[in-house]
Order: sequence, then structure tokens, then C-alpha cells
Amino acid sequence: MMNHTVFGKLKVQFYDEKSDMGHAMAQAVTKCILELLQKKDTINMVFAAAPSQLQFLRTLALDEKIPWQKINAFHMDEYVGLDPEDSRSFANFLNNNIFDKLPFKNAYLLNGKNSSLELECKRYAELLHENPPDIICMGIGENAHIAFNDPHVANFNDPQKVKIVDLDVACKKQQVNDGCFSTVSEVPNYAITLTIPTLMSATYIFCIVPGASKAEAVYHTLFSSISEDYPASCLRLHPDAFLFLDGESSNLVTEAMKK
Repeated sequence: MMNHTVFGKLKVQFYDEKSDMGHAMAQAVTKCILELLQKKDTINMVFAAAPSQLQFLRTLALDEKIPWQKINAFHMDEYVGLDPEDSRSFANFLNNNIFDKLPFKNAYLLNGKNSSLELECKRYAELLHENPPDIICMGIGENAHIAFNDPHVANFNDPQKVKIVDLDVACKKQQVNDGCFSTVSEVPNYAITLTIPTLMSATYIFCIVPGASKAEAVYHTLFSSISEDYPASCLRLHPDAFLFLDGESSNLVTEAMKK
């Protein structure tokens, strides 16, 4: 590890290489899982679906110390209108990279094809009420969104646990930049997402953000005012949140820290 510091309550760790960062977060999450399972019979985890999560997920999935059968798994957002089997859906991503590889107690997926999206939000909110998140593993978007809470729909005091949102242009462009879609016009206009209060309700949050395209979002997350203009800035208020950065994503932050 290159070094670490704290912004507000958010613990930030800096790594030179993306691979080192992914392994470090996997080790930290494993340690947290094992400690929680000394106190609880079952724990609940929420996972993000994005290329930024791959190194972490692949490393975590190989850890033989984790009793996966004691863990309920959730995912935090999903496009409206895509079949779970669609290669571009978040359900498909998580099934291929972790859910189908491990013997979870349960893996609860959002269904973006439900004929009633309101009922789908209600169903998932009830599951989360019955199984409050212990650990959330997530990323930060290029517009500083967390889950699909883009700035124009982000609400730090959202009364809902799960909601339907429209995606802004910056968010859609990121999906193209990530290689998930060929053009912006192919990206669905709407998604189902866990809201910010739901994310912040987790006992522990582990956030991994690689790559130069995220440098500006990381800078605003740590240095700008805590507001819905930069949704991820709320992580600075969480008592047990950890942010893992590589040399590219932390570039603007490390430069600012030198001044």
C-alpha cells in the first residue's frame, strides 16, 4: 500500500496498481465477513456490477476461508427492460462473476423486466427490510453517482429504499466507455436502484474506484461539499466506509494533497 488517509470519516487507501488495489479490498472484505460471522449466523451483502469491480470480485470468489452458505447476496441496481440473461444486464454480470460461482445462502436479483416496476421495487425493499445490509461493495460513477443515483435524482433523505430512476447523459456515456454498450442510444433510459439511504444504512461500505476516467469524480467525492451534486460525497459521513484507489483514479487527489 502506498499510503492511507481519512476524509471526514471515510478511510481512503491509495495503491499504485489496479491489481494491488483489487486484492487489498478483497482481503479487507474477507476480514470483515469473518468478523461479522463470529457475531451473526447470517450476513447480507450487496454487490455492484461494473468492470471496475472485476479484480475485486475474482479475488474474493477464490477465498476458501469464506463460508458463503451463510451469506445472502443482493445487487444494487438494474436496467429497466433487459432480460436477466442479457449479457448487458447487471444480473448477468453478477451471476457470471460471483453469484453462480459460489454457494450463497440466497442470491436475490432485481428484475428489470417485471411488468410492474413499482411492485418490483416494493418486493426488493421488503427483502432488504428483512435482511438489512451488513456489507456493501460498490464503485463510484464518472458523474460521482453511487448505484444509479445520478446527481439529478440523488436524495440523501430519500424516503424510499428502492426506486425507479432515469439515467443522465454522463451516466449513459460511462456505460459506453466501459464497453457495456456500443452507443449511448442503446443504453436503457431507466433503471431500478437502491437509494442513497439504503446504501448508507449498511454497517460497512467498501468502495473500489480504478482508472483515470474516475479521477474527477474521486476528487469531488473527497474535496467538494457534501451534496447531491456529487452523490458519492456522502461516503465521508459513514462511520465505517473504506475507499480503495489506484494511481490513475487518485491522481487529482494526490496532486491536491501536495499543495
